[in-house]
Amino acid sequence: MNKSLLALALSSALLAGCNDDTETVEIIKEVEVVKEVEVIKEVAPEEITTVKNVILMIGDGMGAQQIGLLEEYARRAPNSTYNTMDNTTALSKFGNAGQLGLSLNAPYGAGGSLVVDSACSATQLATGLAAGSEMIGLDAQGNIVETILEKAKAAGKATGLVSDTRITHATPAAFASHQPHRSYEAQIAEQLIESGSVDLLLSGGARVFLPNDIKTDDAARQVMADLGAPESVYKRSKRSDDRNLLLEAKEQHGYTLAFDSEQLGSAQGDKLLGLFANSGMADGIAYSACKKADNCTQPSLREMTLKALELLAKDEDGFFLMIEGGQIDWAGHLNDAGWMLHELLKFDEAVAAVYEWVKDRDDTLVVITADHETGSFGFSYSSHDLPEARTLPGDGMQGKDYQPNFNFGALSHLDKLYAQSGTFYDMMDKVSPSWEFGNSTGQQWADAINNYSAFKVTPEQASPIALREANQYYVAGHKYLDAAEFPLVNDFKPFYVYGDEIHGDLIGRALSREQNVVWGTGTHTAAPVPVYTFGPYGVTKQFSTMQHHVEIGQKMMKALLPQGS
Repeated sequence: MNKSLLALALSSALLAGCNDDTETVEIIKEVEVVKEVEVIKEVAPEEITTVKNVILMIGDGMGAQQIGLLEEYARRAPNSTYNTMDNTTALSKFGNAGQLGLSLNAPYGAGGSLVVDSACSATQLATGLAAGSEMIGLDAQGNIVETILEKAKAAGKATGLVSDTRITHATPAAFASHQPHRSYEAQIAEQLIESGSVDLLLSGGARVFLPNDIKTDDAARQVMADLGAPESVYKRSKRSDDRNLLLEAKEQHGYTLAFDSEQLGSAQGDKLLGLFANSGMADGIAYSACKKADNCTQPSLREMTLKALELLAKDEDGFFLMIEGGQIDWAGHLNDAGWMLHELLKFDEAVAAVYEWVKDRDDTLVVITADHETGSFGFSYSSHDLPEARTLPGDGMQGKDYQPNFNFGALSHLDKLYAQSGTFYDMMDKVSPSWEFGNSTGQQWADAINNYSAFKVTPEQASPIALREANQYYVAGHKYLDAAEFPLVNDFKPFYVYGDEIHGDLIGRALSREQNVVWGTGTHTAAPVPVYTFGPYGVTKQFSTMQHHVEIGQKMMKALLPQGS
């Protein structure tokens, strides 16, 4: 760059004359100075808008209320298991490091509905399109549509599905199969292994992979034993034919098989099918107990997640992985707050594994959300066990005692929820292993509850659990409504739909007063659910808004597959 400078030069000149006097004359000279100056321009780095990998984590049934339970326990339970972890959940770590948003989740569009089920919600996340209730991998008109997992596989990426329910259950099924109804689990199992779309499958649900006579056919049982499966995995079948899909997966489709934690740990290869239970995997309370005793045989959700990351990350083209904590929803349906807390803790362990893997990377998008909220759960203040007056030292009390008008719930409730040693299903089994509850009594229910719960009830408080009435919603042939009798529910009756399982919801009501817990339904609500995202800001910033699950699906596909989304 050239610059002209006006310089003042002072010069003295001695002017000779006819005498010896001298005179100083000031002369101004213009001097041009030329200088080259290097200019460095600051250029903003190009924004990253695509990623190599997408990890989608779904806490089934995990609304803001459920996250509130987890956070309150982690931060303020006197004996919180997070006391040695800075009282910080892995979900909070993602929230602090990434972006937070909300998402609506009902069946999308003008032709949709108000409330969603898991199959429809997962389908909308998987396809980025509106879907109908209870359908799997289809659009709202019933057309087969390619999912993000299937598109990722077609693009040369590795793919995986992980769940602590059944691999053919609604949420994992929606990413890699296409069925008119979520109940077609035997057909879903066939599609999962035959399609070639899924490299890694880890969950429960072996019952729909087994021949129908597995209970009685010694030869078929020996096949399973030779494959290394424990008897608990192949104890019964839900198929109507004699196909052994596990054997087919190994011999025809190249899958390595795993049936317990040890086998999973040593498994290698490009394709892995791990089925660790006949139906759903161990519940969160059972997992907490076996972890403490160091005698778990099934892998945890965290262990399955770590294995999935280990194997899928070997693909240089990247991967898509869906991880589901599915039993948060099951506990919510049963209105079981203690069980639900343990499921949230189990899910957060898996979230922590993902956080440690991804925290220093810029090539991966993590999305953590729920398919919907279940149970309309919440802590609530009540008129039971009103607080006694006490004196406070503050100078603003003006000599008056402190005495709130209502019971706002003690923090010790959090420890007592964690101390629950069995689910409401365990309590029901204790009353009647065959679930014949017609002649049950309040004493039986109180004994069962008090055996597992740190919150205690009397036989009088438990007696409504035993009551039954004629089923006014009887529908012949309906899976849930064809029983002649139902447990007696006095309010919001149409929203308690699952037959004898409603006895569990009534246990929740019997305990609610002591727990400061309320429930609004035995099904789902339409509450917006939280969305946590982590990854390059150019990708994650778009999730920090109110959106719909259809849009989340579209955003994930655009980030992972910009050319083919």
